[in-house]
Amino acid sequence: MRILITNDDGINAPGLEVLHDIATEIAGPGGEVWTVAPAFEQSGVGHCISYSRPMMIARLGDRRYAAEGSPADCVLAGLYDVLEGARPDLVLSGVNRGNNAAENTLYSGTIGGALEAALQGIPAIALSQFMGPQTADLADTFQASRQHGAATVRAILEADLWQPEADYRIFYNVNFPPVPGAKVKGTRVAPQGFRRETSFSAEPQISPSGRRFLWIKGGPQHTPTAPGTDAAVNLDGYISVTPMRADLTAHDVLADLAARLA
Repeated sequence: MRILITNDDGINAPGLEVLHDIATEIAGPGGEVWTVAPAFEQSGVGHCISYSRPMMIARLGDRRYAAEGSPADCVLAGLYDVLEGARPDLVLSGVNRGNNAAENTLYSGTIGGALEAALQGIPAIALSQFMGPQTADLADTFQASRQHGAATVRAILEADLWQPEADYRIFYNVNFPPVPGAKVKGTRVAPQGFRRETSFSAEPQISPSGRRFLWIKGGPQHTPTAPGTDAAVNLDGYISVTPMRADLTAHDVLADLAARLA
């Protein structure tokens, strides 16, 4: 199996090393793992692509490249330049430092990389490690994803639910819970949740030179979502697996809207 990996935390991020180990186990002895990751951190860029400017790409080692772009850029670079048209069988994005559950999903560059792969017709999985008090003092804060990552990816592959005939095909969002590996309770298929009464915001700050800047600030990450949704099962010690697609149409209101506008 040929696997392309990327992330949004950057080429030197520890989570990318974890993902490489996961991908190597999945690819098998005769497989290939190719890395194309951002040269610098790209957290929060979503599905951004560098449409209006070129980007540099550098070979750092055998099957290892860094690109000055977003995770979606890296997937495109991998498909159309690095791999020279030899399409991968699977794209893995992550392992992100921090959860990409609930509304975080909409901002995530980790998700953006997997989404771009799905738009290119390639099976893709995004993986993220929820952090919290139980992971803070671990020697390896990625312990849960390191221990359970390969089995989770393998289970998704064995389920074989990709809908390749669909215009917007399925990709998967996986979040590992904020607990040590031994305390992971199992896996739950869960819809995307929503953290109520919290959101991203902007906070002003005056620099030492007197200039006014704004910092984008995230909300509390341990605010529970509705029971059974992604962040809720993560906080209960379970790995969440959420099937997603890029179609943003609100299908549930199409008929009602058409009737009202008729």
